[in-house]
Amino acid sequence: MSILRENPTVLSVTEAAGKGVAGLVKAAEAGEDVMVERHHKPVAAVIGIERLRQLEELEEDLVDALLVLTRAATDTGERSSLDEVLRRFGVDREGLEKEFGGH
Repeated sequence: MSILRENPTVLSVTEAAGKGVAGLVKAAEAGEDVMVERHHKPVAAVIGIERLRQLEELEEDLVDALLVLTRAATDTGERSSLDEVLRRFGVDREGLEKEFGGH
């Protein structure tokens, strides 16, 4: 699976250097994904900021989905009270209030 669009522009390092930073940025601003290869292996990508934002949002959504699926797969239905959890960590409510100035 590629994170770049289906048909990115593929350039060798030499070709990318010839196009220059300004040329690569212009392509990215126009919505073009540019993959840079060295010895026919991808080593870098140049993408526009909107594409980066989309990828970051997708990453956040995938992490959230993973957490939900993990919780669903491992949930035994057993619940613990706050006091039980605090006892497991050797803390009580009074200690928390002293430590953090509870309200």
